[in-house]
Amino acid sequence: MLRALAAGVLVSVGCAIVGTFVVLRGLAFIGDALAHGVLPGVAASLLLGLPGILGAAVGAAVMIGGVSLVTQRSKLSSDSAIGLLFVGMLALGVVMVSGSSSFSGDLIAILFGQILGVSPGGLALQVVVTAAVAVVAFVCARPFLLLSFDPEQAQVSGFSARRYHALMLLLVATVVVVSFQSVGTLLVFGMLLAPAASGALIASRLGTMMAIAILIGVISTYTGLLISYGFNTAAGATIVLVATVIFFGVLALVNVRAGLAARTGLAEEPAA
Repeated sequence: MLRALAAGVLVSVGCAIVGTFVVLRGLAFIGDALAHGVLPGVAASLLLGLPGILGAAVGAAVMIGGVSLVTQRSKLSSDSAIGLLFVGMLALGVVMVSGSSSFSGDLIAILFGQILGVSPGGLALQVVVTAAVAVVAFVCARPFLLLSFDPEQAQVSGFSARRYHALMLLLVATVVVVSFQSVGTLLVFGMLLAPAASGALIASRLGTMMAIAILIGVISTYTGLLISYGFNTAAGATIVLVATVIFFGVLALVNVRAGLAARTGLAEEPAA
């Protein structure tokens, strides 16, 4: 449980940092596509007796490369390219899994993760990757922020929009690849989006938004593990469910606060 808590906290930190830019940049679709697009790579690596994380990395690389290729060589928009690759990769993964009888025990681990079975080596890898993601995000915070709101302004300021966009996608893919071992391919997108979206509702500054997202991710991990232990539910799914519930709670509080502020403002207006 302690190792699972440590792994969940690391996943929360990495997903919160990258997820903040995903929310601001509007990359939720590519994040979802990457989370599902690693499935055939993981399936292939397990069939060949290789580490699942290696296949996930190959799947993510194919996904990003395929989107870039379709966008550059056709008139289709990036959304169309992402949708095509997303459906194709997911279908390929399902075909591979359904066509083999050796995935009876591994399929659940691929889809929903094994946070209670994280190894010391996997935990060490998460530490290294989370630290690297934090360093890159800190160094590239300004161009990433400009790119999120005005790509042309980023270009005028001397930052290559294409280069930093590719770097941002690389960070998203890295977090997805490393985090899928803990929370699974179907649930990593939830940790990437829900805490960051909650932070975006509350904060207006990048650093504050990330801090809130990390805090919500850690709280979700701790609470989710306690609930899963007490009610014998899937740990990864419970953690993501808690993070989603927190988001809707924050959304409700923000709307209630806005309604009260509007009523107060109307009450304070002088009579005509």
